[in-house]
Amino acid sequence: MSAEDPGGKDIEVRDAVSAPDAEGRPVRTTRRFPLFTRDTARPEGGGRAASRDAPAPARQWPVLAVLGTVALGLLVTALDAFRVGTLLIGLALLAGAVLRWLLPGVGMLAVRSRFTDIATYGVLGVAIVLLALMAQPDPWLEIPFLKDTLHFTLEN
Repeated sequence: MSAEDPGGKDIEVRDAVSAPDAEGRPVRTTRRFPLFTRDTARPEGGGRAASRDAPAPARQWPVLAVLGTVALGLLVTALDAFRVGTLLIGLALLAGAVLRWLLPGVGMLAVRSRFTDIATYGVLGVAIVLLALMAQPDPWLEIPFLKDTLHFTLEN
């Protein structure tokens, strides 16, 4: 089957689902994923957090706030306040989850889909906070059944 393009040339159309490419040649469109990925789509919410007129750091303020708090937590941990430093790190990840949930554009804080980012930041943040609260010696949080579970697994 052949058709005529606006330039007057004959174009061979292979089947009913052919579509022209950038040069006007028919290419079969398919719903299959390509064998090799050539580029990636920006994640939902991955646009700038501030307008294009703002300087670069202001456009990425959500990720800078999270990374700054994590850096502060690492510094506090290095200065021998382990529990407070790790709490800051966990709270920074929880804040990242909240920012990802509330803001439409979070810049480079958006890595995957909104759900995946919130779940990842949230689970890691909660785990770090709980581990910091239960760290020995003198834990700030004691969960009684965890001690029993540990003793049961070590005895058997």
